[in-house]
Amino acid sequence: MSAGGRGDGRRRLLAAATRLVREQGFAATSVEAICREACVTKGAFFHHFPSKEALGVAAAENWSDMTGRLFAEAPYHEPADPLDRVLAYIDFRRSLVAGEVADYTCLVGTIVQEAHGCDAVRAACAASIYGHARTLEADLAEAMQARGVTGVDPAGLARHMQAVLQGSFILAKAGGGQAAVSEALDHLRRYVCLMFSIPGRSGA
Repeated sequence: MSAGGRGDGRRRLLAAATRLVREQGFAATSVEAICREACVTKGAFFHHFPSKEALGVAAAENWSDMTGRLFAEAPYHEPADPLDRVLAYIDFRRSLVAGEVADYTCLVGTIVQEAHGCDAVRAACAASIYGHARTLEADLAEAMQARGVTGVDPAGLARHMQAVLQGSFILAKAGGGQAAVSEALDHLRRYVCLMFSIPGRSGA
């Protein structure tokens, strides 16, 4: 194994950590395993990250950057109607449910479940999850205003949507697989349609 270039080694460590943590969890993923996966020395690891927790923070931040670009460029932003954008977002999330459990579940959700006792790790994961939720608030608020929906906090609904997703990922890991996530998203879609009173559009 080699240390590699400074930037290259760090990128490989982050990529390795992302793969392994999604497959087996944060606690079960050792520094040694990450180094083997990234083909770098343990010394190189500690050159880039003073601890496994520091790597967890960096991995969460890197995940936010990657997924932020994915969602910013996704087609659910295209409809003119804000409610159509919200429903298209749910449909887009459903389209991402493919492959093995590790392929579609959330890195930061996995990390924070196991390492929430570390303030820095928890904060980085919270910034990712809550930050993504905030990207939905404007469409939800606009849809509510357009259809006269009152008494519902758009920010709270955006967080609820993330709670449904993260919960469905836990069910998938518990053995439900893709079906658990798809079922939860179908129910979420029906819930949103019922909230906005859209007859005939509550199905998946």
